[in-house]
Amino acid sequence: MGRGSLRVYLGAAPGVGKTYAMLDEAQRRVARGTDVAVGFVETYRRKHTAAMLQGLEVVPRRNLRYRGATFSEMDVDAVLARRPQVALIDELAHTNVPGSRNGKRWQDVEELLDAGIDVISTVNIQHLESLNDVVAKITGVPQRETIPDAVVRAADQVELIDMAAEALRRRLAHGNVYAPEKVDAALANYFRVGNLTALRELALLWTADKVDEGLQHYRAQHDITGTWETRERVVVAITGGPEGETLIRRAARIAARSGGGELLAVHVTRSDGLTGADPAALAHQRQLTESLGGSYHHVVGDEIPEALLEFARAENATQLVLGGSRRSWLSAILTGPGIGATTIRDSGDIDVHIVTHAEMGRGRGIPHLRGNLTRRRQVRGFALAVGLPVALTLGLVHQRTALNLVSDVLLFLLAVVVVALVGGWLPAVVAAVGGSILLNYYFAEPLHTLSIRDANNALALAVFVVVAALVSSVVDLASRRTRQAARATVESTTLATLAGSVLSGDAALPALLERVREAFGLNSVAMLEKTPSGGVVAAEMRGPAAAWTTVAAAGPDPCRRPEEGDIVVPAGDRFSLVLRGKPLRADDQRLVGAFAAQAAGLVDRAHLEAAAASAASLGEADRMRTALLAAVGHDLRSPLASAKAAVTSLRSGDITWSQQDTGDLLATADESLDRLSRLVDNLLDMSRLQAGALSVLPRPVALAEMVALALDDLGPAGRSVVVDVPDDLPEVVADPGLLERVLVNVLSNALRYAPSQTPPRLSGSSLHDRVELRIIDRGPGIPAEARDRVFAPFQRLGDTDNTSGVGLGLALGRGLMEAMGGALSPEETPGGGLTMVISLPTADVALGASEPGQRERAARSGHPVVS
Repeated sequence: MGRGSLRVYLGAAPGVGKTYAMLDEAQRRVARGTDVAVGFVETYRRKHTAAMLQGLEVVPRRNLRYRGATFSEMDVDAVLARRPQVALIDELAHTNVPGSRNGKRWQDVEELLDAGIDVISTVNIQHLESLNDVVAKITGVPQRETIPDAVVRAADQVELIDMAAEALRRRLAHGNVYAPEKVDAALANYFRVGNLTALRELALLWTADKVDEGLQHYRAQHDITGTWETRERVVVAITGGPEGETLIRRAARIAARSGGGELLAVHVTRSDGLTGADPAALAHQRQLTESLGGSYHHVVGDEIPEALLEFARAENATQLVLGGSRRSWLSAILTGPGIGATTIRDSGDIDVHIVTHAEMGRGRGIPHLRGNLTRRRQVRGFALAVGLPVALTLGLVHQRTALNLVSDVLLFLLAVVVVALVGGWLPAVVAAVGGSILLNYYFAEPLHTLSIRDANNALALAVFVVVAALVSSVVDLASRRTRQAARATVESTTLATLAGSVLSGDAALPALLERVREAFGLNSVAMLEKTPSGGVVAAEMRGPAAAWTTVAAAGPDPCRRPEEGDIVVPAGDRFSLVLRGKPLRADDQRLVGAFAAQAAGLVDRAHLEAAAASAASLGEADRMRTALLAAVGHDLRSPLASAKAAVTSLRSGDITWSQQDTGDLLATADESLDRLSRLVDNLLDMSRLQAGALSVLPRPVALAEMVALALDDLGPAGRSVVVDVPDDLPEVVADPGLLERVLVNVLSNALRYAPSQTPPRLSGSSLHDRVELRIIDRGPGIPAEARDRVFAPFQRLGDTDNTSGVGLGLALGRGLMEAMGGALSPEETPGGGLTMVISLPTADVALGASEPGQRERAARSGHPVVS
């Protein structure tokens, strides 16, 4: 009997419909005549799910006693004895009660599968072991019930039950997931829009990986090596050359045209590690690729076309973008087909694009036959090329009778190798030519003439010259490769060290300059910036017109102007890295240039951030001043006019007012002046906020006490607010007076718009290191695109009159919350309405320790409290 098959319905969160989908599939199979039994299904009293159980056979559960309570678990033995064709088993990640047959339900399922029973099960994405920590960070709820990813990946079918976050929240609000008394708490905590969206993305990505894994397995199983265009993947080959940006942008456009295409940039390095590519250019091209939404890859291969195509096929790429060759026509004739031609010939079903660019045909000519040895070593090599053959000749002349010509040739060949090791290829060739002449004159018959009697001796000397030249070339190449590899190792180590120092924090630029100074043994390093002098534009400044400012420096006595330094490395139009100390080699200067560009980028970023902050501050202040003037000219007039009219009427001697009329006029004046006082207070507080002069005195406070005070301030209207604040909420850090103002403003807004039959609800909850208060109303709500506008000062969204104030309540509330380190944000109330969320840090996190305090509950004020 074969092993049973496993089908898993995967969901992003509880309530998306996994169990319903499993039961729906069971009903279809029963209708087709399949023997189906329910091993374990949990309906959680959801009527629609329970209705799907009708007509299905349910295997009785097993009851277990644990710590004085009775729990029901799946009876594995009963399911095995019943032996259906298909068993329905809910909640695959469930942990069984101690005393059960297995510790986890997925282990029970493994037994059923081994017995040949097909199983349909369900699991949520948060229960997968590999995502446990990620889900905990997103939701703030650690998952104690987990299942190894391998169990779900091994399933024969995994079907995702997907649902939009807003749709799931509406399902909760309608009571289709949890009991009504649990809905608000669920919506305020686990079932936030952000949480659900993140969980949904995790589920989609995990399922996509599972699908791609199945596709790759199928291709490997059927020996399919061709490209399957399931998704456009565009690979662009970059070399670090000046044409790289053009190629990357062209490839990005190709990928974008396909709608969801993927961009991959690849750089091929030879196995000896010697690429000749500019590290700074490669780093810039990598940054450009990632900014365009692509990914950067680095592969090793001696044959570049083969390496490119292997990478493209491994990534199931559909298109490959290459740049036109930078070789000159003469170099192309001498060296044969280039990388582009070879790649096109071997590409098969991968489309290859050859992109023209400005650098075509201008990159490389005939290779130079010279190494990178120092002049001192070359001089030593030529000295050896002259002296060593002469010395060897003097020594061998006296051994003519003991050694023959073959031995002499081998000794001269050894001398040529020594010269190649010291001075490189050209001195070795000189030694080989000189050695052949000496061998001919002193050791080949007839002696002391340049003629050769024996043809074999002539052949031996000719072979000696050829072998000496080839051996010296190989030795010289190996020597240069060794030195270049050592140089590349040093450069990569320096790059890694410097890059690590940049990530150290706010002092990134000084740390970068200090690392440059240490790495190259310099006395000082300074980053200078051109500043305007006499109205000259910075980019056009030259010579004396340019004034220089020291942005950052490292080392003693740094340079203040470029002329004071030994080496100046420009970094764009405005910056220069000025070095003082020993001179640097050209390749060292190239490496320093990369870090000069990086330092300039850090400075530019700091300037842009400062300019943006300044512009935002100035713009906000200007807007506030304009709005304030409008408010003073318009909205202050109404309460002033009402109060003045009432007082003028009372003072009038033409009319005799009754006692009731007098009381009404005084009440009108008192109410108008109270409105005016509140308005002035709000205006002053908003002005202080904008000027940064508002005094905030934070301390640990109990939210229940603050809620009670705010409701008392609202008067009789506040008693209709339904309060649901748990007793175990931690204290928060806030200014009690300011927090009370915020609560009064937000609750006033909720009372204004909430229907009379459905008063606002105030609930509290804690999440991670923050505590949240949610003021929920069932009023008309606010469109999503207009929610940010309600926090703009002097805005009354949807109002048509000016009798309700100048629209400062929510704007002031958000400003006060931000001044206290908190936040005030709007959310849609599922089912209709608006929810305002007040978030504050807990006292133990903000102050380092929780101070004990007496918490007074809102119930003392006579407000209705929901437990």
